[in-house]
Amino acid sequence: MKPIRLRLSSPWQGHTPLALRRTVFGLHHRTLPDVAARYYATRFGYALSRCLVFSNYGQPEKVLSLHSYSIPPPYGDNLIVKFLASPINPADVNQIEGVYPEKPEFTRELGTSGESAVPGNEGLVQIISCGSRVNSSIRPGQWAIMSGPNFGTWRTYAAAKESDLIMLPNKEGISQLDAATVSVNPSTAYRMLRDYGNLQQNDYFIQNGANSGVGRSAIQMANIWGFKSINIVRNRPGIEELKKELVDIGGTAVLTEEEAKDKNRIAEATNGEPIKLALNCVGGESATNLVRVLGKGGHLVTYGAMAKKPLCLSASALIFKDLHFHGFWISAWSKENQAAKSAMILEILEWIRNGEFKSPPYDVTTWSDDTKLRSLIDAVNKGISEFSGRKGIFLMNET
Repeated sequence: MKPIRLRLSSPWQGHTPLALRRTVFGLHHRTLPDVAARYYATRFGYALSRCLVFSNYGQPEKVLSLHSYSIPPPYGDNLIVKFLASPINPADVNQIEGVYPEKPEFTRELGTSGESAVPGNEGLVQIISCGSRVNSSIRPGQWAIMSGPNFGTWRTYAAAKESDLIMLPNKEGISQLDAATVSVNPSTAYRMLRDYGNLQQNDYFIQNGANSGVGRSAIQMANIWGFKSINIVRNRPGIEELKKELVDIGGTAVLTEEEAKDKNRIAEATNGEPIKLALNCVGGESATNLVRVLGKGGHLVTYGAMAKKPLCLSASALIFKDLHFHGFWISAWSKENQAAKSAMILEILEWIRNGEFKSPPYDVTTWSDDTKLRSLIDAVNKGISEFSGRKGIFLMNET
């Protein structure tokens, strides 16, 4: 074959001529042919990625656009990954709106006319190919999830570093959807139940937003660890079916917001036992009602503000009940606890594998070669619907 002459400039800087020729012709010794065949778009080994991008903050339907860009073959410590599934979380939309503390990096590296960013913080990828300096334990075909926020997961392919990923050593018995959604909602529930309130066997906790991804996770983890849960949900059509659904996955009791205002209903549900921990993702009056039923010395942990109303605390709750108030943010915790996060995720995945833990119902949008922008934006809006009770997720089906 006649040699191809290339100028050694970024992203090829640092390749030896032999290593460069192997990468160009897809002959790198760590690239598996069956994986590469689904990934290489040209004879030079480039991947074509489709992604949602935004260049200005605002409502998703006003600022998101669908874009394609090329990714060169991996070199050095780079990897090429294919996204398999990417969840749609409220935090993702808050980032697009510009109201979330974590800001994405706006860059020209995507080939857009101006600086832009890819939204999405959570996702499951498959390793496609590896640069020559990537750890030899990482092989094409393996699964991994993002190690932290701001990677930009609403796309089909990406270049990544080892530090961007948490490798999943065993994908047997785990669906792509389960693996893709493990690092935010289940992890948030896990940490709040373990790190606050010092819950012991048969202790009670209470939570609002109990039909959310975090709420459903907390119910099931409490069941595994022997805790008891009082679960508050907003009234809606089909409320009795929802109550039964949450009881069936392990909830001790399920009440509407209106029913939970009656302290006697709470006392009846707990058999008069004190409530040691409250989990709040709503705020406003709903959070105030949680504070009213907490036992002396109890803890309230706030991890969301769906009602977009302030949390009001009475002086008596602080003075006479000695209550403790905390905020929890899984992104901040993860940055400081990478090893613990990896161990926690593997434990949760083992529960899924054993049938002890079920992910929330999904609302899947298949992302294929011909998927239109309107379909993706509709999925984003639907995925954060107040009463959907279903986890929005993009399931990638691109070649």
